[in-house]
Amino acid sequence: MIEIIIPGANPLQLQHLVLDVNGTIARDGQLIEGVAERLARLRKEVDLHLVTADTHGRQEEIDRILQLTAVRIPTQNQAQAKIDYIERLGAGGVAAVGNGANDAAMLEGAALGILVIGPEGAAVETLLKAKVVVSDIRDALELLLFPKRLIATLRR
Repeated sequence: MIEIIIPGANPLQLQHLVLDVNGTIARDGQLIEGVAERLARLRKEVDLHLVTADTHGRQEEIDRILQLTAVRIPTQNQAQAKIDYIERLGAGGVAAVGNGANDAAMLEGAALGILVIGPEGAAVETLLKAKVVVSDIRDALELLLFPKRLIATLRR
């Protein structure tokens, strides 16, 4: 578990990290360089979860590299599938990372929602639901590896 005490905010006790795949940890179906190493370090602290519709049909390769099995969501009602998933985990203990319109509810519902504005961009509605915004997935993962960075950003 990652515990983060943020002055002026509720403490975070993160047990799960839920990651959107395409546009967040992968670009055009290929895992972004440096993600696997950071996730290997994070898995010692939190349970890792990937949620995807497998847009590019390459999820099996990503699963193999990360030694995980992604949760496949239907191509319809993706936003609902994602929020349902984090609610089943217990949203109060979830950090969620995404970029697309179908990630908005997930980022809003999670204890910590991080939006990544990567090469694909990010949906404005999702931007407005996130608690933190970064320009690179590696930075998002390092916020959890180095929680004092989060404290500096979120303290009131």
